[in-house]
Amino acid sequence: MRSKLNKLIKDNRGLLVFVALMLVFRSAVADWNDVPTGSMKPTIVEGDRILVDKLAYDLRLPFTNVSLKKLGDPSRGDIIVFESQKAGDRLVKRVVGIPGDVVEMRNNRLFINGQPLNYASLNRSVEGADLLENLHGVEHAVRIKAGNQPLANFPQVKVPDNAYLALGDNRDNSADSRVIGFIPRDEIRGRAHHVLFSLNYENYFLPRSERFYKAI
Repeated sequence: MRSKLNKLIKDNRGLLVFVALMLVFRSAVADWNDVPTGSMKPTIVEGDRILVDKLAYDLRLPFTNVSLKKLGDPSRGDIIVFESQKAGDRLVKRVVGIPGDVVEMRNNRLFINGQPLNYASLNRSVEGADLLENLHGVEHAVRIKAGNQPLANFPQVKVPDNAYLALGDNRDNSADSRVIGFIPRDEIRGRAHHVLFSLNYENYFLPRSERFYKAI
């Protein structure tokens, strides 16, 4: 039995090395993450597989969450992937507040350190109005529903050290820092910057060619 196992390993050594290297790569360097909900619409839609740069902020020991070396910190506007202990799930949100920032929301408009962000109208859909939000130089689309929404306001809060305030771009349909609180630095696993590929759940899971390697 042992000789057969040794022969099997020897005959497939190249494949096994390739698989091991791929697992290490996905664990510590880069991975893709399925997006099953619309909390980041219109930037990310259901069915997107987003590319996650796991070296954006930390060099980690493969197959663990142990940081060997800090490589940087999230910036305002970054789309982060994090393992939320409070939510009990892996989440994808956008950083809007970094340590030391004072953040407030009034009628779905953000104020950072007392300054209102600039907004411009993009378009309207059945799900709400899409606005272009200028997050201190980072422009991105957000989706806002009409009428009074339960998550459209929060008072001034100061982001503590080693934590971040993150929101979904689909502002009225996202369980984010308004629900789970600040995001601890050590829960952040990487930064998403492109859609790797996308499957249309409403059209027989056919690929969306227009979203292939789309920047987000």
